[in-house]
Formats: sequence, C-alpha cells, structure tokens
Amino acid sequence: MEQFAVKPIVPLHIGGYDVSFTNQSLWMCIVVGAISLFMIAATSRRAVVPGRLQSMAEISYEFVANMIGGAAGEDGLRFFPFVFTIFMFVLFSNILGLLPGSFTVTSQIAVTFGMAAFIIAMVIVTGFIKHGIGFLMLFVPKAPWYLVPPLAVIEFISFWTRPISLSVRLFANMLAGHTLLKVFASFVIALGGASALYFKALAVVPFALIVAITALELLVAALQAYVFAILTCIYLNEALHLHDHH
Repeated sequence: MEQFAVKPIVPLHIGGYDVSFTNQSLWMCIVVGAISLFMIAATSRRAVVPGRLQSMAEISYEFVANMIGGAAGEDGLRFFPFVFTIFMFVLFSNILGLLPGSFTVTSQIAVTFGMAAFIIAMVIVTGFIKHGIGFLMLFVPKAPWYLVPPLAVIEFISFWTRPISLSVRLFANMLAGHTLLKVFASFVIALGGASALYFKALAVVPFALIVAITALELLVAALQAYVFAILTCIYLNEALHLHDHH
C-alpha cells in the first residue's frame, strides 16, 4: 500500500505542526498545472473550426454548463466557475493517478473531505444569503404535521453527513481501484518469475485483467468526477430554491 503513503519532500515544522511539502502537495500542483496548460493550449487559437484540444475544452465547458442548468436551473449558472473547477480537478486527479509512479490525490480522504466540507460550507452560506433564516426551512419537509418533527431530525442529520458520504464515495472508489490493480500486478510478477513454464503462461490471465481493469478505471475516473460535480449542483440547487425546484 506504499502507493498511498504521504511522504515529505521538503520537511517543515511550524509551531509544532507538520506543514511539510509532501508528494501529495506536489501532485496537487501538477494537477493544477496540467489543467492550466490544457485550458491555455485549448483556448489560445480560438479557431472557428476547433482543433482537438479546443473541441475537448468546449465539450467540457458545455457539459458542465448543461449539468448545472439541468440540476440547479439558471440561477445555478453563477456557480459555473466553482463547479467547473471542481469537475476538472477531480477528473485530472483521477486520470493522472493512473500513470505509473504517480500519486492519486483523490485517494486521500483528507483531500476529498476538505473539498466536500468546502462545498457544504458554500451551500450554507449561499442559502443564508439568499433566504436568510428561512434557509432552515430546508430541514422541514412537506409532510403531515405529525411527521414533520422526526423527518426534520432525519433531514438535519442527512445534511450534515453529506461531507462524509461525498468524500468517502470518491476516496473509496479510487482506493479500491488502485488496490485491485496492485494485487493483479503482483500476480503477474509472481507468475512471470516462476521457474515452471506453466506458471509463466498463467501470467497472461492477470495481465489481461489489468488491461481490462485499467480501462474500467478510466471510466470510473470520469464517472466519479461527474458524480462529485452533479451532487455539488444538487446541493447548490437546494440552497437556491429550497423545496421549490427539483
């Protein structure tokens, strides 16, 4: 499991706290740099007939805009830069994490929980700015009066567990996929290094599974970025419209 170990590159301690620059910090910078280079390269020419990079950037832009419009309405489009940033960061983190020798930023619960907590904090601030104290009506469902108290408690608990569910979903998927790849890779090495020719031939089976799982992981990388972003849109929609828009 050493691929998930956070290791200091530049050790640094301030006031008894470890604030070292780690491999996790390095790969977060690499992800941000890769996104920046991609967007700069894609938008530098702005051709009427777009090339491959420009087409990919335009597709990403339209995809996120349509996702926000469908989940949060026109009011949600003001949060486009925020949602687009989250989507691209998670997507690039997941994909770059599949490269040999890389570090998967989204396999760290501290990173995914930090993003999820920030999203929920923005939802709360947005809700109070738009509705004032009326934002608390989000926890009061439309139901018969005798069901309102227990349902309100359930809604309140459900709301505050969202950072956990949002972060664990992404973290667990990335952790499980990379662990599975590691396990099958060890099978390939063990069988390939065996003295018997029979065992060497069997190494083809886990190798084929690695290829298939890697393709699946690419799909999961994109899917988890979408899930993280669409849930962000849904939460923002609740803050903007409470129970009036679904």
